[in-house]
Amino acid sequence: MDKIYFDYASTTPADPCVVAAMGPYLDGQFGNPASPHAFGREALKAIEDARETVARSIGAHPEEIIFNSGATEGNNHALLGAVRSLRDKGRHIIISAVEHPSIERPAAYLESEGCPVTYLAVNREGLVDPQQIKEALTDETILVAVMHANNEIGTIEPVEEIGKIMRARGILFLVDAVQTAGHVPVDVERLGADFLTMSAHKFYGPKGVGALYVRRKTKISPFLMGGDQERGRRASTQNPAGIVGLAKALTVCLENMPQEMATQIRLRDQLLTEIPRRIQDVVVNGHSTARLPNNSHFSFEGLSGESLLMSLDMAGICASMGSACKAGSMVPSRILSAIGLSDELAHGALRLTIGRWTTQAHIDYLLEQLPVAVRNLRV
Repeated sequence: MDKIYFDYASTTPADPCVVAAMGPYLDGQFGNPASPHAFGREALKAIEDARETVARSIGAHPEEIIFNSGATEGNNHALLGAVRSLRDKGRHIIISAVEHPSIERPAAYLESEGCPVTYLAVNREGLVDPQQIKEALTDETILVAVMHANNEIGTIEPVEEIGKIMRARGILFLVDAVQTAGHVPVDVERLGADFLTMSAHKFYGPKGVGALYVRRKTKISPFLMGGDQERGRRASTQNPAGIVGLAKALTVCLENMPQEMATQIRLRDQLLTEIPRRIQDVVVNGHSTARLPNNSHFSFEGLSGESLLMSLDMAGICASMGSACKAGSMVPSRILSAIGLSDELAHGALRLTIGRWTTQAHIDYLLEQLPVAVRNLRV
């Protein structure tokens, strides 16, 4: 069998229709959107059409969308930009213990600069307790960041409930929607988000392009300074081809979402059921029901996750231990430590994420090869 991809949470292949939509803006319609001539106007119109599409997909207004290089930039922009803009109001921020490094590290930087940061613990399933957030709020709190769903273990957080608390208190709320945009319904009003981030390459679009939602009238300092692109909030020549690709990928995802969710949940649940049944001493990580449709995550006692990945790769199966941003690190996953796993179990982790082109045959092959790989490594 050809190589099988079980790492859709790290990145997705661009859908052929997305590549086709991007093509004209790499060739004939190559103008700089800031140029006043016909080539520039064509590129600018494509960007503004894409802005309307992205806004509509998350229940936002077009002027609330900032196109950028991806969610890492968006998370940095929201966190750092909000703190800089609100320094006269307060400096305290709250983040969950399972945030992506693009939030955790800027928060640590701000902490080193004198901003108090509260890190919220999670339970064994990776869930944040909204009541705990309430208790952590102070008169100096200006921003809370809780991701919509965790990129490693797939747990979907109670973001709507948290958003209601933030709206009632007038505190800014940042939602990292990298793993949910294009895969499950995302609505900024229902979530109560003041900021929301996404990356195109997580939903069958191109790498290097994303979007940051900023609620109207929310103060935020520019992240990049220079030109007046993105209404002065993000300087740098815009990427029409990438932006068009992002909007097209999101459109296709929304059109196919009910069917894809149903298919992926069925295949995911087969993995969550069959792997512990066929292999002894396996721990399932993440929430049993509040979980991304495509995510299954396990820890295997008595073996190294790195060795397991190599063994699977030799069998033509491409998977991961967790975040691609931590690949190659020998330090136990911060997420798995936060949910209470021992270092041994954290090192024996395996994340299997499926996507648009995963088939039943792929699942069957994995379920055939994985027990063999584990058995050989445990000898």
